[in-house]
Amino acid sequence: MRLVVFTDLDGTLLDHRTYSHQAARPALDELRRRRIPVVLCSSKTRTEILPLREELGLLDPFVAENGGGIYVPRNYFPFPLSAARKEADYLVLELGAPYQKLVRALDEAAKTSGVRVRGFNRMTEKEVAKLCGLSATAARRARQREYDEPFLLEKGTPQQEQRFFGWVQQRGLRWRQGGRFLHLMGDNDKGVAVSRLAELYRQHYTAIRTLGLGDSPNDLDFLAAVDLPVLVAGPDGGYDAEVRRKLPRVRLARGVGPGGWNQAVTEILADHS
Repeated sequence: MRLVVFTDLDGTLLDHRTYSHQAARPALDELRRRRIPVVLCSSKTRTEILPLREELGLLDPFVAENGGGIYVPRNYFPFPLSAARKEADYLVLELGAPYQKLVRALDEAAKTSGVRVRGFNRMTEKEVAKLCGLSATAARRARQREYDEPFLLEKGTPQQEQRFFGWVQQRGLRWRQGGRFLHLMGDNDKGVAVSRLAELYRQHYTAIRTLGLGDSPNDLDFLAAVDLPVLVAGPDGGYDAEVRRKLPRVRLARGVGPGGWNQAVTEILADHS
């Protein structure tokens, strides 16, 4: 049975503050040695993920912007992906709503409900860099969005916030709480994207076992969709209460961020060998 790994990035494979993956390097090297696919599944944009994927030495598909887009390298699977949009190096499965539609919806939801929000579209690169602890180049990549709008809910009463989220839901849109921002998206999430990719891997390998690693409620959908869900500890050493409550079968990694990721993957690989 072939193992396939799906992983969140910020706060999971990458340190929440430094964005370093070095503590996870031993497990990453072992996964590469065994030729086990590692699929990055993040709220990050494709322009953020591409250089990181190269740095990590990964050649597998990846999921960007909370399941808005699945990017499969050309000729990765030995069968056609009929629904995919063809690009030079990738086949793109688009699951999310267009970015400009989300920007308009965020503004209208805020105006209708009376809350004050600030999305990435209204932030400068300097603001994004400061809020996320990113370089100017990384902040520029983070703002090149296609399917997901991160935002801050800056002001509003509980009743106004309820109207805001109710408006979003009535329009067939979704929101998720990430490590730093709320995220507005279409009728997609990480779970839908991971399930779609798992189907492709199952078509390719016949029998697979899926491992998923995340750290926040934004990862709940895809953790619920895998065979082996793992929750990595947050920066304070604690585990997200919502994920634990809604997914009682989740396994707790013994460690924070990439250190916990490394421990959990190493342990599971020992059981899988």
